[in-house]
Amino acid sequence: DIIPQPLLDQYLSMTDPARAQTVDTEIAKHCAYSLPGVALTLGRQNWHCLKDTYETLASDVQWKVRRTLAFSIHELAVILGDQLTAADLVPIFNGFLKDLDEVRIGVLKHLYDFLKLLHADKRREYLYQLQEFVVTDNSRNWRFRYELAEQLILILELYNPNDVYDYLRHIALTLCSDKVSEVRWISFKLVVAILQKFYANNASALGLNFINELVVRFRHCSKWVGRQAFAFICQVG
Repeated sequence: DIIPQPLLDQYLSMTDPARAQTVDTEIAKHCAYSLPGVALTLGRQNWHCLKDTYETLASDVQWKVRRTLAFSIHELAVILGDQLTAADLVPIFNGFLKDLDEVRIGVLKHLYDFLKLLHADKRREYLYQLQEFVVTDNSRNWRFRYELAEQLILILELYNPNDVYDYLRHIALTLCSDKVSEVRWISFKLVVAILQKFYANNASALGLNFINELVVRFRHCSKWVGRQAFAFICQVG
């Protein structure tokens, strides 16, 4: 009753490979781009109408189609709610995490927006995978690592101080030694945000351990770049 059935059938047929050959080679991409709007119109109670189409698009051979979905998966998660997201979107999200950088960047740019919608136990599973974002197909793709640092600053609020110390701290230290200065600069802000997290949550022992690690790693570094990094961290703090 929401959308005329012929119109919905026409939309769902956009994933047919024959349509790409005869109508428009970009038709699957157009379908992927419109999907959150169609899902919003139909409502989560009618998600079953779109689920198969979404899964088909998520495994499309064209990376541009998968990239389009990766950039909007956080919006779809809001529309579907936590139960449907956990059941139907998380597996696809996990696939995008292992995809090409062109697809992974879509997930990365809205990583915080997606993770905050998950239950705490499901969210915690991603602590082990966040460090995989440090590695890219092309090491010269420094904006990827910059985006990671920016997202981590937001993501800190989603985890407790012990998890931040055990997992996110290592990523921050790695990014602070990046070859690209822009990545190092945003990473200094991340380090300070981690310290603020510790002290705001009465985890001063973790904060002190982290400060001592920064002193050893950067203040007493044999290279001037390391000592400069320590000075900049102090300046940001």
